[in-house]
Amino acid sequence: MAHSSERPVTVFDLDNTLADTAHRQHFLKRHPRDWDGFFAAAPLDPPLAEGVAMARTAARTCDIVYLTGRPERCRRDTLDWLALHQLPDGELHMRPGQDRRPARTTKLEILRGLARRREVLVVVDDDELVCDAAERAGFAVVRARWAESSAALEQAQEQEGRT
Repeated sequence: MAHSSERPVTVFDLDNTLADTAHRQHFLKRHPRDWDGFFAAAPLDPPLAEGVAMARTAARTCDIVYLTGRPERCRRDTLDWLALHQLPDGELHMRPGQDRRPARTTKLEILRGLARRREVLVVVDDDELVCDAAERAGFAVVRARWAESSAALEQAQEQEGRT
């Protein structure tokens, strides 16, 4: 991997890593799932103190990259949420609108692209399958286990390619 003289990057997931999605999980328990409601409620996510503190600390020595499975249509709300909670500035990578591949596939593809141009110091994510895939690909990983896990969200990430 070739790297420039730029600072390395630390990559952060959003949902259940920096943002607490517990208040909107009920949208995923319905059948069919209410994706519009789920994403519309994202601006109300409370921040997760552990993840936010880690991002602020990492920003002292690294550039921050946010890598989320949220769809591109949520970009403005996501940027506003990051600013509201005073998270460090950074690139924001989101899922293209019709991309329904599993999170572990889409995120690993983006991580590999980042690694071709920058040193990726660490990846911070709550999704165990994303973490496993990133580790197998040679990335250092911090597993964000500070939010309550959600079976509905895990299924959405892997089987429905929605977040």
